[in-house]
Amino acid sequence: MKGYEKMKLVNDEEKNNIKEYDAGEYDVAVVGAGHAGCEAALAAARLGMKTLIFSISLENIANMPCNPHIGGSSKGHLVREIDALGGEMGKNIDKSMIQIKMLNTSKGPAVHSLRAQADRKKYQMEMKHTLELQENLSVKQGEIVDIVVENGNVKAIKTAVGAVYKVKAVILATGTYLKGKIYIGEFSEESGPDGVAAANKLSDCLKRLGIELVRFKTGTPARINRRSIDFSKMEVQKGDDNIVPFSFDDKIKNLEQVDCYLTYTNEKTHEIIRKNLSRSPLYGGRIEGTGPRYCPSIEDKVVRFSDKPRHQAFVEPVGLDTEEMYIQGMSSSLPEEVQIALYHTIPGLEHAEFTRPAYAIEYDCIKPDELKLSLEYRGIDGLFMAGQINGTSGYEEAACQGLMAGINATQKIKGKDPVILDRTQGYIGVLIDDIVTKGTNEPYRMMTSRAEYRLLLRQDNADLRLTEIGHDVGLISDERYKRFLDKKSHIEDEIKRLKSTIVKPTDEVNEFLVSVGTSPLSTGTKMVELLKRTEITYENLAAIDKNRPELNLQEAEEVEIQVKYEGYLKMQEQQVEKFKKLEEKLLPEDICYDDVKGIRIEARQKLEKLRPRSIGQASRISGVSPADISVLLIYLQAKRNNPQV
Repeated sequence: MKGYEKMKLVNDEEKNNIKEYDAGEYDVAVVGAGHAGCEAALAAARLGMKTLIFSISLENIANMPCNPHIGGSSKGHLVREIDALGGEMGKNIDKSMIQIKMLNTSKGPAVHSLRAQADRKKYQMEMKHTLELQENLSVKQGEIVDIVVENGNVKAIKTAVGAVYKVKAVILATGTYLKGKIYIGEFSEESGPDGVAAANKLSDCLKRLGIELVRFKTGTPARINRRSIDFSKMEVQKGDDNIVPFSFDDKIKNLEQVDCYLTYTNEKTHEIIRKNLSRSPLYGGRIEGTGPRYCPSIEDKVVRFSDKPRHQAFVEPVGLDTEEMYIQGMSSSLPEEVQIALYHTIPGLEHAEFTRPAYAIEYDCIKPDELKLSLEYRGIDGLFMAGQINGTSGYEEAACQGLMAGINATQKIKGKDPVILDRTQGYIGVLIDDIVTKGTNEPYRMMTSRAEYRLLLRQDNADLRLTEIGHDVGLISDERYKRFLDKKSHIEDEIKRLKSTIVKPTDEVNEFLVSVGTSPLSTGTKMVELLKRTEITYENLAAIDKNRPELNLQEAEEVEIQVKYEGYLKMQEQQVEKFKKLEEKLLPEDICYDDVKGIRIEARQKLEKLRPRSIGQASRISGVSPADISVLLIYLQAKRNNPQV
């Protein structure tokens, strides 16, 4: 027998006969240390759970395999909500940002969203160090290959080297690593992002547990050496002068911001793409998985939007201590030589030198409609899922799920009810309700348009909406909670003062009003009515408001928004009241829908499968009609009148 054949045989035998050993007992185990896993582990540990978190590579904790930025339209809302509940993402990006912008400022406050470019390595190292310093948390490198379930309850997890950890709850936050496969043109290999090994055995374990898996796909653009780029042919994209932090608890005064750049594809670019479509796995069908509609590859853009003469390409730095630049908007799975050719047609990138080619990645995930709203898997007690394994896309979407999974795994162990945010409380509630109630057949991405009550769910008031919940759970300290109460009081007191303060039509007042382009007064009016005028801001009102208190920028912003949009806010609050009436009508956990006469067969099947928590959730299930909801309401009323029914 040849030497290498003998060695292979021995290795295979060793793999099949790995000796297991007792590695200890923990409350919560988190599998995966991406953005979902980090938040889950920190939440559980901070709530007193003995927690451990596993990563295939410790160097990839909180990795940003796609664009190294946090926030953006609607995603900035999620980060603010994570922070208000006591999560870490907002604080971590505040430590590691290299550019910050408030997006959509030309529109109303409902869609204003923070976006920050991160120093990729610093973001990773800051989060890794935060995990390492956290009390009750053990950080370990290892691949989880098995979850032990007995009588429908999680009991333990096993690593590839034979370590067995007894646990009370497991949170799966595996990202794109479950049977991950990379595609670059005709080339493919089993791998997670950035060349890190894929997790192949865990998928098989989940199937053995009866969990149905599906394949999704996503992609990322090439990285390019800064020294090979001609920035003079591009439009400069600068950060904001007024720096607004993500965390309500942070203050950032000085930040040396780097520039980003904008350039465009052209007909030459598109022609190269069209000629090579057959070589694109993302477009040509070699990949089984479904991709995200809202983050298409450049191949998809060129075909789908064939009438467009050009597409945007944002050139953004990966960090301060590297020359790598990220080309946002140019994700692709074309062969590397084709990628180089098409990039070289773009102004400023004529001589671009690749450091990493673009690639597509295909991976396993679950069907999220198999989850409870707590993110616990319906068929196995103590098994929670968070992030891309649930069919979502994006760092922020992952992080907020991780936070809620960490909270709810803790609640379960403590014998408490889960913490469930509804659609009126936050974008987090919208996201989780969407994926659990409606499922998803493509990677789900948060957007402002998904929120029915987005005027109430602004990024500026996330703390006013959610800090109370974070404090009740135990993730917001008493000290921070007191600062929050002070802020809330300052806002409320100032609005009361504006409503009670009369402004007289003096020469000084009228001169000011004319100077800002609004009509003068003929009679006295309340200060609050002046602030409602389009031309007047809370800041410039100071010229005739001599007795105003000293408010910080956040407080002043909140006062102005609440005053100017008072009528719209009241209308939306009325809509919320109607919504809550249905959400408060809870369905019995043991309800048998076969016993509810009058429900259509399709609706009965959907209700039985999804087991909605409330009438409100039931009404959002596809295939459940208003008539079915009426039948359920009659059934609940009959139950209340006669519990024996």
